[in-house]
Amino acid sequence: MTGETDAQLVARVRRGERAAAEALAQRWLRACRAVALAVTRDEADADDVCQDAFVNAIQRIDDCRNPERFGPWLMQIARNRGHDHLRARARPVLSLEGMEIESGAVSPQREAERDDERTRLLAAMDELTEERREVLLLHDLEGWTHREIAERMGLPPGTVRSHLHHARRRMRTLLPELEEGEE
Repeated sequence: MTGETDAQLVARVRRGERAAAEALAQRWLRACRAVALAVTRDEADADDVCQDAFVNAIQRIDDCRNPERFGPWLMQIARNRGHDHLRARARPVLSLEGMEIESGAVSPQREAERDDERTRLLAAMDELTEERREVLLLHDLEGWTHREIAERMGLPPGTVRSHLHHARRRMRTLLPELEEGEE
């Protein structure tokens, strides 16, 4: 990945350099998807929302008033697109279609167990507020620090820590088997 700052990449995108847009996409794809998943609660929808957010951001790159904060700007576009997507559907639906299962040599029984685990996990995450889901996904799935999440979401770091604590506590309550597997 390029060592350029977001502001440098945005400047290159504004000059029409496709490679710079690809570098931004590569840098922010996982985080954008995590935000979209926190809003939509559906992997296929999150993929669609994330792609739509990237296309929209690149098309409107001149609207990015603070290029060094491209990431937070993109995350806000993803949040808005996710909410638009949910409104258009009129009701959020949990779908397991399109989820990828790693390892081609999985037994049908193990695949069914994974589907069941995935269903329970997504249902439990559905019990969290959108903000707590987003913090949990960005921290535990993407490995972002409290400070990075706070900057990206516009929250104080203490609030991020609190959201993470409460999200984890709620997940442990809803999925007690997660604690057993950590021992």
